[in-house]
Amino acid sequence: MTPKDASADIQLPASPDEPRQRRSQVTRAKIIEAAERLFAHRSFTSVSMREITREANVALAAAHYHFGNKEDLFKAVFLQRARELNKERFELLHHAKLAAKGQVVPLRAVLDALLRPGVRWSFDAGGRGLFVQFLERGHLDPDSPIYDVLHHDTSHLKRFIPYLQAVLPELTLEEIYWRLHFSLGALHYTITSLSRLNSLSEGICHTESFAETLDRMIHYVEAGFRMPP
Repeated sequence: MTPKDASADIQLPASPDEPRQRRSQVTRAKIIEAAERLFAHRSFTSVSMREITREANVALAAAHYHFGNKEDLFKAVFLQRARELNKERFELLHHAKLAAKGQVVPLRAVLDALLRPGVRWSFDAGGRGLFVQFLERGHLDPDSPIYDVLHHDTSHLKRFIPYLQAVLPELTLEEIYWRLHFSLGALHYTITSLSRLNSLSEGICHTESFAETLDRMIHYVEAGFRMPP
C-alpha cells in the first residue's frame, strides 16, 4: 500500500494580500453599483464622483484609484452590464447551434438569442432593469462617454450575421444588415418605451407579460426577415 502523501494535508497559509484584494473588489463593486443607480436617472454631467462615492459609502480616493476619472467609471458601468447581456446572447446562440446538430440554425432560434436577453432584462426590477434605463440615457445623451461606444462598437452584433446568412441565403448581405438594423430598433424601443403602448392602445395591449412581449416581437421580426428581397 502506498503511504499517504503527507503534503496532501498541508494547507498553505493565505496570502496576506488576499483580504486586501477582497476588500478592494468589494469597494470596486460598490462604486459601480452606486454609479449605475445615479447615471440611470440623470445625465452624465450632472453626477459627480463625490456624489457617487457618497452613495457607495466609500472614500473619493477609492474611486480615483479604481477608475481614474468619471468618464472611465461610466464606461466601466456600461461595459460590465453589456458583457453580461451579450454573454447571455451567445450562450443562447451556442445552445441553438448544438440543438441544430450540424444543420442550419432556425431563424426563430437566432432571433430568440438576439432579442430574449434584452426584453427579459427590461422586465427585471433589479439591477438589470436599471441597466435598461442606463442604456436609454446613454443613447439620448450626446455628452455621454458611451455615446460613441453604443454607435460604433458592433462586434457583438456581427456574430449573428453568419447565422442569418445561412438561414436566409436569398438575401444579400446588405439586405441582412438593413433588416437587422430595423429589428434592433424594435428591440430598443420596446425595452425603453413599452409603457407608451399602454397609452397608445388605451389598455387593449397587455404589456405586463414578458413571454407575450417576447413572442410578439419575435413573430414581428421574423416576418420582416422572411419578406422577399
